[in-house]
Amino acid sequence: MTTLTTAVPAPPEEAARAAATAAPLLADLPPSTRAAALRAAADSLGAHEDELVALAAAETHLAEARLRGELKRTRVQLGLFARLVESGAYLDVRLDAADPDFVLGPRPDLRRTLWPVGPALVFAASNFPFAFSVPGGDTAAALAAGCPVVVKAHPGHPELSRRVAGLMVEAFAGAGLPAGTFSLVEGDDAGRALLAHPAVRAAAFTGSTRVGRLLADAAAARPEPIPFYGELGSVNPVLVTPSALAERGEQIARGWVASVSGSAGQLCTKPGFLLVPEGHGLGQVVAEAAAAVPEHALLNARVGAGYVERRSAVLGTPGVAVLAEGSARAGDDGVVAAAPTFVETDLATLREHRDTVLDEVFGPFAVLVTYPEGTDLGAVVAELFPGELTATVHRGAGEGAQIAGLLATLGRHAGRVLVDGWPTGVAVTPAMQHGGPWPATTADATSVGTAAIGRFLRGVTFQDAPQDALPAPLQDGNPWGVPQARSGVGESAHW
Repeated sequence: MTTLTTAVPAPPEEAARAAATAAPLLADLPPSTRAAALRAAADSLGAHEDELVALAAAETHLAEARLRGELKRTRVQLGLFARLVESGAYLDVRLDAADPDFVLGPRPDLRRTLWPVGPALVFAASNFPFAFSVPGGDTAAALAAGCPVVVKAHPGHPELSRRVAGLMVEAFAGAGLPAGTFSLVEGDDAGRALLAHPAVRAAAFTGSTRVGRLLADAAAARPEPIPFYGELGSVNPVLVTPSALAERGEQIARGWVASVSGSAGQLCTKPGFLLVPEGHGLGQVVAEAAAAVPEHALLNARVGAGYVERRSAVLGTPGVAVLAEGSARAGDDGVVAAAPTFVETDLATLREHRDTVLDEVFGPFAVLVTYPEGTDLGAVVAELFPGELTATVHRGAGEGAQIAGLLATLGRHAGRVLVDGWPTGVAVTPAMQHGGPWPATTADATSVGTAAIGRFLRGVTFQDAPQDALPAPLQDGNPWGVPQARSGVGESAHW
C-alpha cells in the first residue's frame, strides 16, 4: 500500500488529483482497515492533547476547559464512526434472489448497496477548531463512508489546522490508507477552485448564511452539479408556556442566560430568542444573571466586527429595550472582548422589524420576546422561524398532550425539538439530528451523529452479476461480514 505523502498544506490541484486517485482504492478497503485508521487518528490527537489545546487557545481565545472537552468530543466522534464502519450497517445491503414466480413477472437477481460518492471537500468552521474543523464531523463521516477528504482550513486557526492535519496524515499512513486519502489546503481561492474541480463529488460547510449560499450556488452551477451540505445560521427559538413561567420562571431565565453566554455565544445552537408571556417579571433576573458573566474575547477580529455591527443594529431598533447592556470592546489587535447583552421586545415589534432583529447575532447576544395571552405559538414559529437547527419548549407540570400539536409544528421547522432543556451541547450519538430546513441548512441532512455518513454515499444495484465479479458486501459468501437483508424466492406471493 502506498503511503500518504501529500504536503500540509497542499496545492489545490495536487490535493484534487491525489484524492481522485485514492478514491477507488479507499472504497475497496475492508471496513476494518478504515475503522482502524479513524481510531489511529483519534489516538494521535489524544497523545498530543496539551500541544493542540495550547495552539487552539492561542488562536481562538476559547477557554482551555472548553477546548479539552471539544477535543474529547472529536476523538469520540472518530471512534463512533469507526464502530459504525465495522458494523457494516451503513452499507444497507439488500439482496433479492432471482425469482421466476415473482408476482409481477420474473425477477432477476438484484443486489443493492451504498457506495462512497468520491472525494469530498470540507470547509472548516471557526467556532469549533476541532469538532467542526480539520478532524471534525464532516471529515469523519466522509472518511467513514470511504471518501477521500480535502479540508479547506479556516483562517482563524491556521497553525492548529496544519498541526492537526500533519498528525492525521501520519496516522492514516500508519494505518495503510492510500496516498491522497486526506489533505489540507488554505485560502479562499483554493476553496473555490476545489469546489469547481471535477474530481470533487460532494462538499460540506459550516459558517455564515451569506458565504454558505454563495458556495451552494457555485456547487449547483457546475457542469456536473454536486451535493453541497451547508450548515448556516440559526437562532433557535425557545418557547415558554404560561404554566412553565408560573412554576419556574426564574430558573428558566437563569438557564437561558447561561446557555446564551456559553463559549461567548459563538455556538450555532445558541438560543437567540426566548418567547415568554406578557408580564413575565423576569427582567431583573436576566440582568443579574448576565452581570455575573465576565467578558470573553471573541474568536477573531472578523467575528468581533460582525458582532459589533449586528449588536448595534438590534440595539438601535425602535421598540427594543435593554435588559442587560453588556459590553463590546475592541483591542489593539481588533479582537473584541464582550460581556453578554440581552434585550426585550414584543411580538408586534419583532414582526415589524424582522429584517433587522431576526437575523442571527453571532456572539453573546439574545432577545426576549413577549407574547399576548392566547397566542398560537406554533403559528408564530411557522411565520418567523421557518428553518432552524433547534426549537425548544418549556412546559408546565402535566403539559403533555397539550403541547403535542406544538411539538409537531416545531418538528416541521427544526431539526431537533427539545422539551425543558437548552439546545447548546450537541450529543455525539447515533440518534442526533444536527441540521434543519432552509435557512438553517442548504440540505436537510445532519452533520452530527452516525446518520451524517449518508451525505457521502449513493446507492448502486447490480443485476444478474456473477459472484466473483460482485463487490465484497454483495457476495453470498459475505467476506466483510456485513448485515445483508435478503428477499427469497416465493415471498412475493404473500405480500
